[in-house]
Amino acid sequence: MSLLRLTLLFLSVAAVSFGETAILEEIIAKVNGEIILRSQLQNAFAELRREVEANQEATPGQKQELLAQREKNILSDLIDERLLVEKGEELSVNVEADVLRQRDSIMKRANITDLEEFERWVNQQTGMPIEDLMDRMRQQFMTQAVIGQQVSSRISVTREEIQKYYDEHQGDFVRSEGIRLAEILISNESATTPEALAEVEKKAHDVHARVARGERFDEMARRFSDSEASKEQGGDIGIFRRGVLQKEIEDEVFAANPGYVTQLMPVTRGWLILKVTDRRREGLAELEEVDEEIRNILIGPRYQPAIREYLASLREDAYIEIRPGYVDANAVEGKDTSWSDPAKLAPVTTTRDELLNKKKKKKLLWLIPLGGGGDEDSSGEPPTAAPTTEE
Repeated sequence: MSLLRLTLLFLSVAAVSFGETAILEEIIAKVNGEIILRSQLQNAFAELRREVEANQEATPGQKQELLAQREKNILSDLIDERLLVEKGEELSVNVEADVLRQRDSIMKRANITDLEEFERWVNQQTGMPIEDLMDRMRQQFMTQAVIGQQVSSRISVTREEIQKYYDEHQGDFVRSEGIRLAEILISNESATTPEALAEVEKKAHDVHARVARGERFDEMARRFSDSEASKEQGGDIGIFRRGVLQKEIEDEVFAANPGYVTQLMPVTRGWLILKVTDRRREGLAELEEVDEEIRNILIGPRYQPAIREYLASLREDAYIEIRPGYVDANAVEGKDTSWSDPAKLAPVTTTRDELLNKKKKKKLLWLIPLGGGGDEDSSGEPPTAAPTTEE
């Protein structure tokens, strides 16, 4: 009887332990001591599927074809991002101001002013904690910054190339009459009370009065405009052709000469002041007017190959391992990315929380062998379940 009781007790404890068994995260790639998890691949695939399904212009067949094409690059894209983020950290790229601006912009669009309320809203909308969303934004800004510094800025287009393209494609640059405008926007989007709205209106009238008295428009735009897209350019918003602006505004500014400043205009986002800074005649646009347009046209075919070349150079210098059954679609030819044999290392059992905690502390997690995995999934889709183990 004593032995039976001990057996039953053991089985009951084992049952409780089994009920609390944690699902292990499977490491599918190791990049310079950092890891990429199976769940990250699954989440990226789900995000891709949502993006493709949201394309209302594509037929169901086209969506399926697009999904199949882009699915092959999911792991490669995650490796690219990891390499770019690490390069950004190495270069001490600071994107915190961009992250906070985007957070504030999201809060403003959602009409949320309290950070705790925003955290709850993010969790409801995405199912993720606010820290994960901020990290995701941080990674996106970091990759953009590194590509801008290390790739885009190094793609050169000469004046001779721009002139040659302009001469050979003049028919593409015939324009109707146009004007160049600058703006000052005084936003009322964050004003939620009648008192706050009145304060914004007073500020708008004060700024307009100062401009009307002759203070420099570009300096006033840099100091007071709430338009993030134009304030650093002194309010410049480019050249407008007839038929683009609202008719009332178009009639006013097209009848004016350079230097003309409009009256204070109420708009959806607050109050707007426009200034006519230049006029462009009808006919062939001058080279100066289309210089940036031509530059972008010429850079286009060079951009993706330059990015791919740069990422290949990062791969060459990186320590990368890919678990069997997964493929880096943009692997460098001749680069050994074979997976370390877990059988040669002592077995380790760990939970998902422990693994993620170690990842945040930047441990060399490529030393941790995990059981299971490694067999290629014949379906072609990211695996939908991770192996389990008992603690």
